[in-house]
Amino acid sequence: MIDPQPNILNIFIYISIFIGILLAFEGINQLFLRKETHKEARNRRMKMIQHGASTEEVLQLLRDPAMTASGHKPSLNARFRGLLVQAGLATSPVWIILAGTFIAALTFLAAIQFVVSEYALILGLALGVATPMLVLMAMKDARSKKLTKQLPDALDLMARGLKVGHPVAVTVGNVATDLPDPIGSEFGIIQDQINYGDDVATAFHDFAQRVGTEDAKYLAVSIGIQHGTGGNLARVLSILSQTIRDRQTMQKKIKAISAEGRLSSLILTILPVIIYLSIEISTPTFYGDVRNDPLFPYFASVILGLTITQGLILKRLVKFKF
Repeated sequence: MIDPQPNILNIFIYISIFIGILLAFEGINQLFLRKETHKEARNRRMKMIQHGASTEEVLQLLRDPAMTASGHKPSLNARFRGLLVQAGLATSPVWIILAGTFIAALTFLAAIQFVVSEYALILGLALGVATPMLVLMAMKDARSKKLTKQLPDALDLMARGLKVGHPVAVTVGNVATDLPDPIGSEFGIIQDQINYGDDVATAFHDFAQRVGTEDAKYLAVSIGIQHGTGGNLARVLSILSQTIRDRQTMQKKIKAISAEGRLSSLILTILPVIIYLSIEISTPTFYGDVRNDPLFPYFASVILGLTITQGLILKRLVKFKF
């Protein structure tokens, strides 16, 4: 007689894998596969207004209160939501958690075929936590670079509007309308804050906290000083725009000069991995004969740790902050 218990267990595992893949697909679809056409509004704020959202709803969704709270140290949840805001994702953290859970489960199921369950669990948890965070940090850096590149054009547009007599709120609105994301949505939030009752200095201060770049902080400080003391704001914005452009030019020069060092650090970091893989493929017995030795895991851990440390040190040596 055939025991049905293993078949039921296999069916349960297949159903669980199917549900996990379905949830992961929906999460990825919500995060990265947003469809848009040329007929839609040019940024997320205008899209929300186009679909009937009020000014308060736009602010609540695009301006996370955790990003503008001051006077206390932000909690872990607040910092995570702040990372989502800086990455440009107006999505629930639940989807990120589901994606990390799916990655952890998939890694565990793949690793358990080669190592013991304890190591497979540790590896799954590590990748489940690290992968979404690394993706969010990469998205944050890409968005910050794009916003910093757009900021001088936005300041020039504001300065030209101020020179012909437009108020600050109108010039901010022109930036929100004429420039694409991410600067369009960010200045749209500033415009909504001003229209909703916040003063100009507070709106730009919240913008600097939300974005987290040095140039945005310089802009917020300049607006705050001018708002309190008075002066020619158009000239201040023009000088700040030129300063940001000069800094970007200097960054490109330094990046070009340090290109050789960065390439050398990359080669030295991945070279041990390439050597190991080539030996493993060409001569499997080279490491296979000693893999069962009790000291092998310790030596392998030390070599892996030294390789990672070398990569981090070389990265720090060729990374310049200015």
